[in-house]
Amino acid sequence: MVARVQRWLVFGWLLVAVAWTAWWGSRSPAIAIAGLLVLTCSHAAFLALEFVLCFRVGASDPLPRASAWQCFKAWLAESAVAPRVFCWHQPFRWHAQPDHLPNAPRRGVVLIHGFVCNRAFWNPWLRELRAADRAFVAVDLEPVFGSIDRYVQTIEAAIVRVTEATGQPPLLICHSMGGLAARAWLRDADGARVHRIVTLGTPHRGTWLARFGRTANGRQMRMGGEWLQRIDGESDSVRQVPFTCWYSNSDNIVFPTSVATLPGADNRLADGRGHVEMAFDDPIRREVLALLED
Repeated sequence: MVARVQRWLVFGWLLVAVAWTAWWGSRSPAIAIAGLLVLTCSHAAFLALEFVLCFRVGASDPLPRASAWQCFKAWLAESAVAPRVFCWHQPFRWHAQPDHLPNAPRRGVVLIHGFVCNRAFWNPWLRELRAADRAFVAVDLEPVFGSIDRYVQTIEAAIVRVTEATGQPPLLICHSMGGLAARAWLRDADGARVHRIVTLGTPHRGTWLARFGRTANGRQMRMGGEWLQRIDGESDSVRQVPFTCWYSNSDNIVFPTSVATLPGADNRLADGRGHVEMAFDDPIRREVLALLED
């Protein structure tokens, strides 16, 4: 569903751009160019608002916030990487890297994407894992706007497939909401069935932005919300399974900074990285995949 919706959004954007250029091109080239610039840069303006909110809200957080310069650099990087993800990989390349399940006794991976994403979010990771002949399954979380609890069976099926292929508990790698979906799975599962859970920018204690969420899963990510309180109370997840939690002081979606950490976890700072950029940072990817050898 995500791929289909995002394809239509891309086609709609192209249609508007072509219509605008055709109408204004001969009448006023300056207006034509200005309109195209607005269409091209509108996502960057929206991201800028998120970074401003992140910077302001982060002032009261116990963990140090990023500098204004770090936020600016993160905004530039996020403005470049987000269109590649949401306008190319997810709409058009969501099956470019199919699941890979060689029968080999080497630890495999289950990859769990975040809100309004699909499995193509992980394409650079999937290429690297396939080149290394590592077993992996990248899930699609459906329904897109449903309760996080509804993703548990999808994660269970992926863990079973990778375990059957490798004979070993897999490493779970999760971005954003995907980390909460993994914790929802863990409530009623045996933690020994997974090797470790790695989260990248997961709102373990909610996010300030979720106050504007109106979908079921968006509401579940509200700070201090009932769902998050229940998931914290129902399972002592960090003691069941080792967690590595990557968090950023300039995460434009999950803020203030400390909400992406967990007590007792191996919390690692992705200094000056935006929310999507964090998952496309080569050093972070190398450190995460090195955990396969633990």
